[in-house]
Amino acid sequence: MMKLKCIAVDDEPLALDIIEDYISKVPFLELVKRTENAIEALQLVQAGGIDLVFLDIQMPDLTGIQFLKIATGKSNYILTTAYSQYALESYDLNVSDYLLKPIAFDRFYKAVEKVHSQVKNTEAAVAPAPAPVATPAPVVIHPVQDFIFVKTEHKIQKIELADILYIEGLKDYISIYTKTERVITLQNMKKMEETLPSSQFIRVHKSYIISLDKIESIERSRISICGKVIPIGDTYRDEFFKRIENKNL
Repeated sequence: MMKLKCIAVDDEPLALDIIEDYISKVPFLELVKRTENAIEALQLVQAGGIDLVFLDIQMPDLTGIQFLKIATGKSNYILTTAYSQYALESYDLNVSDYLLKPIAFDRFYKAVEKVHSQVKNTEAAVAPAPAPVATPAPVVIHPVQDFIFVKTEHKIQKIELADILYIEGLKDYISIYTKTERVITLQNMKKMEETLPSSQFIRVHKSYIISLDKIESIERSRISICGKVIPIGDTYRDEFFKRIENKNL
């Protein structure tokens, strides 16, 4: 099993104890170093070979946000903090996840599993094709996901996946429709399609992604969801009906 080499950075020893304990429970994580010194951690990251950094935001000498702006290399970052107001700035710095203290283990596991899956997929994309062997293909387990955060004009908004009806593309923006609201965010459809779990959502048109369990009816090349009629594009027709046939009784 591929392991992610990790470091934990926090000026609170108790917080480091918790992260170290959680890492020890996850088979695909390996703790290389725990430190209360952000400068020491920065040197380790700059030297390379660190896959994942658990980084506190409020630290003396060098804050987590400053750390992210200085650091180079290909490390992934999960921010750990007791303060939610830093979520917007960290979003712009492309961190993998944002954990609010006190951190529950199940939330920790979801965050690290997401990073593990992303790293595996990236390595698989650049690795040379292996010679054919008479063994079954490995099963890739994707992270459990029940909500997303999207950046709106003035805030970062949490949206439960179960509430999403469909998503409509509008040039460089997308509109996310739920039963109660419409959320507009600066994003493209391809990125959103990659973010959403394919078991729950499917793209049916260049301008539409839908939630499979919100479909009310399908008539020819049109899908009805909560009164909205959504067209099925020619490019996406075969894959959509294949998915639907698998659910037919």
